[in-house]
Amino acid sequence: MRLGYFLKIARPANILTAISDIIAGFAIAGVLAPEIITTQYEQAVMLLIATIGLYAGGIVFNDIFDFESDTLHRPERVLPMGHISVKEAVVYGVSLFVIAIISAFLLSVYSGIVSVIICLLALSYDKYAKHHRVLGPLNMGLCRTFNLFLGMSIVPNTIQEVWFIGFIPLMFIAAITLVAQKEAKGNNKSSIVKAIILDGLVTSFFIVLMFKGYIDSLVSFPFLLFWFGINLFAKLNAVKKNYPKQIKQAVKIGVLSLIPLNAIYVAGFSDGYNAILLIGLLPLSIIIAKYYAVT
Repeated sequence: MRLGYFLKIARPANILTAISDIIAGFAIAGVLAPEIITTQYEQAVMLLIATIGLYAGGIVFNDIFDFESDTLHRPERVLPMGHISVKEAVVYGVSLFVIAIISAFLLSVYSGIVSVIICLLALSYDKYAKHHRVLGPLNMGLCRTFNLFLGMSIVPNTIQEVWFIGFIPLMFIAAITLVAQKEAKGNNKSSIVKAIILDGLVTSFFIVLMFKGYIDSLVSFPFLLFWFGINLFAKLNAVKKNYPKQIKQAVKIGVLSLIPLNAIYVAGFSDGYNAILLIGLLPLSIIIAKYYAVT
């Protein structure tokens, strides 16, 4: 069925990582406790709908703008294969963005503004920034930072109080984007080494938050080790074997590891039980990734 191609172009495994951003935002805002989230489930659902639409819409427009390039380098993708026309993809992408933004504004003007910023950041990355060595990683990192802020916007003043937490997804997504540069051609060892350094900075940032008492170090540290370990292993392998297959695998692991990254927030700001529940999205995303592309 053609419906399957509309799902495929939206990268469903990646959407789970966007959902984990929102859940992490809930934890940071202090509403993830059962006795609180049950009273705000409607607001939570609106933000989940918003992030699904924003992420899927951004991915769809990524493929629209990459149509000519993908015809040469990624002919197996939905648009080059002709399963969906470019015109249909545009209508699909715009619809996803509209639904997402409306859903966010139904919660609050504050959430709506954040959603509009995410939409603009996604489009600017898809069309322009991805081709720039510095602006590309920065732009993509800001997309994830504001997606985390979108989850935090369930309690608006949370962003003002702990805005600096947004540097964590900014640095890590910049690292993933660096690895993804030249993934179709290989020969990007220097970019991967820079990405490993950024991962180290993310780890250091979390440790500072632990020492400052923002997050529970005892509960969150095992999740931090898990996240750092799987990324370090994948990136070192991509440096050792600097070929498209290993690079794409490192990117794939990096994207999916956003779920354990967000579990660190949940463990630190909520509890280990909720963090383990969130980690449960990881095997599901891995299974989906076997059938749908991640990069």
